[in-house]
Amino acid sequence: MINQTEKKKRLLAGIQRYVVFFLLMAFVITCCMTLFITLLGNAMNVTFTESNIRQAAVLTFANVLWLSLLCTIIDGIRRRYMVERPVKRIISAAEKIMNGEFSTKIEPFPGIYDTDGFNTIIRYINKMAEELSGTETLRTDFIANVSHELKTPLAVMQNYGTMLQAPELPEERRLEYAKAITESSRRLADLITNILKLSKLENQQIYPNKQTYNLGEQLCECLLTFENVWEKKNIEIDTDIEEEVFVESDAELLMLVWNNLFSNAMKFTEPRGTVSLNLRSNGEWAVVQVSDTGCGISPEVGAHIFEKFYQGDTSHATQGNGLGLALVKRVVDIVGGDIAVRSEVGKGSTFTVKIRRKDDGEI
Repeated sequence: MINQTEKKKRLLAGIQRYVVFFLLMAFVITCCMTLFITLLGNAMNVTFTESNIRQAAVLTFANVLWLSLLCTIIDGIRRRYMVERPVKRIISAAEKIMNGEFSTKIEPFPGIYDTDGFNTIIRYINKMAEELSGTETLRTDFIANVSHELKTPLAVMQNYGTMLQAPELPEERRLEYAKAITESSRRLADLITNILKLSKLENQQIYPNKQTYNLGEQLCECLLTFENVWEKKNIEIDTDIEEEVFVESDAELLMLVWNNLFSNAMKFTEPRGTVSLNLRSNGEWAVVQVSDTGCGISPEVGAHIFEKFYQGDTSHATQGNGLGLALVKRVVDIVGGDIAVRSEVGKGSTFTVKIRRKDDGEI
């Protein structure tokens, strides 16, 4: 049924093209012949009889019919090889992509097709399929990682909750199990919060609320919130903050950046280690450096440090969920800044963040 319908459509399209060619040629040839006969008659002083004109008209009409048919056939062959073949190949690939086969790739046609723009369309479709493939991979990995990260604290809470039901459980153990449940629930809440934040950031549902403020003051305020951590681990804090460095950015979003960087620095620095904070202006940029004397990261880990759920040091995996630096990278991109990491295994890491600063004359 589909083949019959397709044949009827092609037949009607062929007839339409034939009629168009016939009318066009009839008009052009009639005008040319009329002009030719008129000029020839005037130049040679010849008078054409009705019989001559009728014979010429019949011959011209037959030529128009033949030429129209010839042009229709040539145009049909051209369409079949120059239009229908590329269109069928593109449609076939598009259907595969719609069905989730993002590895589909369309081979470009020879150079003769470039003038019709089909190769341009093919390049864009191939690029689209490549981007969709990458997005699908990220989505699959994201779901797998989220599922794993959710299961871990839930399993801990379930196990300790079951043990808490023991009737003769000592009070010391009861408090220990309750604390473990609290810690797991806190980790679960932090994970969900970070997932929601990252989702909003990646979907551009959070827009920067720019304001001009003193970056040094914000860094000091943020660092002081970790005072109990560095005192507990006896970490030395070394600060070198240039005064009067102003930026025009979203203070709340940048607070998320500093909190994550300071938290990681404290987490990976061993007791009696050092965490350094440096702020300086460099041309149009305000440059913030957060350094630690922790375990450091290898070049292989550094290449993936800003990916979601990636945790280079598994010994500290229970203290985070691998979303912090992904959030940091996304926020820095949104505010138009730049972030880089320099690290050496066993000697610590330095994160450098550049934020466009506000000139003194603009404040």
